[in-house]
Amino acid sequence: MKSFPLEIVTPTRKIEESEVTYARCPGLDGEFGIMANHREGIIALAIGEVKATISGKEEYFAISGGFAEITKEKVQLLVETAEPSTEIDSTRAEEALERAKERFSEAEKDEDRAKESQERARNRLKVSSH
Repeated sequence: MKSFPLEIVTPTRKIEESEVTYARCPGLDGEFGIMANHREGIIALAIGEVKATISGKEEYFAISGGFAEITKEKVQLLVETAEPSTEIDSTRAEEALERAKERFSEAEKDEDRAKESQERARNRLKVSSH
């Protein structure tokens, strides 16, 4: 199976993976998969889980939205935040979810921000379980 370079880039960090044969990403309209020779394009990303198949093994990343730029040379995910599942502290993620729930119950003016905080925390917990 052909591979392609996958780069996950945040404002503070760059995660580079070569030999990726498949990547599944969370799009605004649902999940989508990428394989070598995928059609070029730019796709908006939602908060969610990126699954990448690297040398036959699956690796997972929690991301919090951005864009996927797909070219013939590589796939680049330009995202606000990204964490490999191996770096997520599930205890901290659970605490963040509880804080987000409290903020949501108190939030009258900024309900969207509170919902987004909950979504990010739930995603981190989901990804940390891999």
